[in-house]
Amino acid sequence: MPINLQMPALSPTMEEGTLAKWLVKEGDEVVSGDLLAEIETDKATMEFEAVDEGTIAKIVVAEGTDNVKVGDVIAIIAEEGEDVSAASKGGESSAEKPKAEPKAEKVAEKAAPTPKKAAEPAPKVTPSPSDDGRIKVSPLARRLAEQKGVDLTALNGSGPGGRIIKADIDAAEGGTVPVKSEAAAPAPKTAPAPQPAANDFDIPHTPEKLSGMRKTIARRLTEAKQTIPHIYLTVDIQLDKLLKLRSELNATLEPRGVKLSVNDLLIKALAVSLMQVSKCNVSIDGDQLKTFARADISVAVSIPGGLITPIITSADTKSLSAISTEMKDLAGRAKDGKLKMHEYQGGTASISNMGMFGIKNFDAVINPPQAMIMAIGAGQKRPHVIDDSLQIATIMSATGSFDHRAIDGADGAQLMQVFKELVENPLGMLA
Repeated sequence: MPINLQMPALSPTMEEGTLAKWLVKEGDEVVSGDLLAEIETDKATMEFEAVDEGTIAKIVVAEGTDNVKVGDVIAIIAEEGEDVSAASKGGESSAEKPKAEPKAEKVAEKAAPTPKKAAEPAPKVTPSPSDDGRIKVSPLARRLAEQKGVDLTALNGSGPGGRIIKADIDAAEGGTVPVKSEAAAPAPKTAPAPQPAANDFDIPHTPEKLSGMRKTIARRLTEAKQTIPHIYLTVDIQLDKLLKLRSELNATLEPRGVKLSVNDLLIKALAVSLMQVSKCNVSIDGDQLKTFARADISVAVSIPGGLITPIITSADTKSLSAISTEMKDLAGRAKDGKLKMHEYQGGTASISNMGMFGIKNFDAVINPPQAMIMAIGAGQKRPHVIDDSLQIATIMSATGSFDHRAIDGADGAQLMQVFKELVENPLGMLA
């Protein structure tokens, strides 16, 4: 009996996704555990594994198709010994089902008894911009085009309805895909004169549909600012001892292929601080306050199209070399959209470092259901009082954002004090 392969729910909140890429083709034999496809969710591009054995009889949903509902049939697998051609005739996806029911057609015939003309085939859709001027392109293809500098307007899309997909970007980068020529291109439509809107003052602009990730970020940040009473606490921290320790450790670790960043040490410091001030290592869950037995630190990583927070679990007990190695792996796979769900969902607190951009200090938005986030600014040479004398030191500003429903100001201040002490005397976090 044919097996209908359905669009999986790769996260608890996933309702639809983009079938970014097929890793198999019709006729391929698969066993449990084989990678079948790459599915793009609102957070990452994740690999989808087979759970059944058989032969790919039919691919129902082409790669590059977005807004595929969870549960829709995306492919059909013929079981062992089953006729593949017979199996391929089953499993119609909801997108392929005719919109009009047969009964409705009969009613229409009675209402209009005039002789019917033979239906003319609909003209094929050419891979051109849509009527509103937007280019048909999958989210993954758009992101790759931005990274590789590929001009989307010059491409012919090979996806459904002329949509530009990842394969088109890869081919364009290698110079093997035909681009639109002036002879083949349809005559440009004369766009209607723009009508000034009441709120944009007729400013020229380019509209772009929000990606699934951007929609999720907008929804979660709005929810956080509207429902969480934030309290912000800032301290200035002297970095010179931490920078010296980092240099000494790297002299030993670099021959082993490990190079510590300042952020690696700050992740460790925050984790140890949370364990020492357990009243800040908490989360509100309805009418309950959860106090966590370990410190899992979510680290903000900027990726094309948004932000994601891979997690260093048990950061309070891990060595600095383990944190550094794990963070490099997580950050690399985050930028490639290859994180697994458990690697970015969860965490007991977050850290966001914008020091590399020269930002002196900022207030970060709490990542619910967590109750705090540490915002790290740039380390800068500043005049600083040391032993009652004015000297030059490397100073960093750190701002903790706390959920005032769960964490009192005094407890937040104690966490900031412990964090400052650990960074200024970093051997303490290694004890």
